[in-house]
Amino acid sequence: MDQFDALFGQFTPTARAFFTGNLCQAIGFENPDGLGYLHILKSGRMTVSGAGHDAIEIAEPSILLLPRNTAHGFDTDRETGADLICATIQIGGGAGNPIALGLPDLVVIRLAEIANLAPTLDLLLDEAFAARDGRQVALDRLFEYLFVQLLRHVIASGVVTGGMLAGLADARLARAITAMHERPERLWTLDDLAEEAGMSRTRFAAHFRETTGTTPVDYLTRWRMTVAQNLMRKGKPIKAVARAVGYESPAALSRAFSKMVGVSPRSWASALRG
Repeated sequence: MDQFDALFGQFTPTARAFFTGNLCQAIGFENPDGLGYLHILKSGRMTVSGAGHDAIEIAEPSILLLPRNTAHGFDTDRETGADLICATIQIGGGAGNPIALGLPDLVVIRLAEIANLAPTLDLLLDEAFAARDGRQVALDRLFEYLFVQLLRHVIASGVVTGGMLAGLADARLARAITAMHERPERLWTLDDLAEEAGMSRTRFAAHFRETTGTTPVDYLTRWRMTVAQNLMRKGKPIKAVARAVGYESPAALSRAFSKMVGVSPRSWASALRG
């Protein structure tokens, strides 16, 4: 069972490296395009402000992941500075992407904690501070791979304590969540999902809510609406979208979509086209 396969089938993370070098001044980050950020502190020390936290002092090599467009800033020593590599990250699918929803505003991981990422980081750092042809493309792809590895680490280490990623960290719930991701068109019942998890209906419903913060039915509906939005971005007609996400008619999809998103699918698609 590949927990990420269906997710990344809908949303392909894309990264764009935009800074490599020594930062010796205060700087702020806020992307008007709604992109997140990945920063690697190679050496030096800096103070991180914003991102929903009090100021944080980072004094050893670390990775900082901000999955959403969260305003934040760095302040470094004016004399020694800090060696940084920075990239934007687009997880895909807008605000409804369960990966983005499942991560906190800021994740800080010391490089010493993630020895299994060393080969990727070695390649990334080598590319960042060299001047080879194809450097930009190589850095972008390495950042995308690093993001996948960070998700694996976050799930395995229990860094996230709620949302879909916390559910994927639970072997039983992961089976049910992955089944929903892979087959949103199926007419799932609570009994079906409990069977996927190998649990009783009552225990499954309670454990799912305790772990993820939502009910299985609400999570399934949100996932379906997220997939529906992605299909409409690709220009799929509403009738085909309804079938693809488990609704018998466009009217049934419209009711669920309007309740969760706030507008009808047709209005949402029209606004997307501008």
